[in-house]
Amino acid sequence: MDFEEIYREYFKEVYLFIRSLSHDESIAEEITQEVFFKVLKSIEKFDGSKDIRAWLYTIAKNTYFSHYKKKKRQIDSDVVEESNMGVQIVKHLMNEEDAFTVHQFLHSMNEPYKEVFSLRTFGELPFEKIGHLFGKSAGWARVTYYRARKKIIEYMEEMGHERG
Repeated sequence: MDFEEIYREYFKEVYLFIRSLSHDESIAEEITQEVFFKVLKSIEKFDGSKDIRAWLYTIAKNTYFSHYKKKKRQIDSDVVEESNMGVQIVKHLMNEEDAFTVHQFLHSMNEPYKEVFSLRTFGELPFEKIGHLFGKSAGWARVTYYRARKKIIEYMEEMGHERG
């Protein structure tokens, strides 16, 4: 059985298997493509002694779990960083003088940082809605918010050093 035949016959089946694991169509598409790339690279190693489906599902399962572990590590490190940065912002906003300084700096920030930060922090809007307002994705809103927050924290740290 050649690669094209395997691809045509089993792509949808592998895709549905991955989608059942991930519950996300885009992740399932991405991982399925990766699975068939791996199959293409190692097709000559398949000796036919096992069922082709078992071989494909093993590759798919391993690829999914590798992807999941990689994403989980990324998410875990993002959560730790977010909570540390969030605590710093809250401390600054609880102090009246610092809150005024944050608002002054926020007023001087460029768009879209100023508005995205305000919508998230003061309007408590989810990233999906912020992204939608700008005609962008939730990921774009998240990245823009974190960049704005990082700029504010850096500015507040500079101000703290000047005062101290």
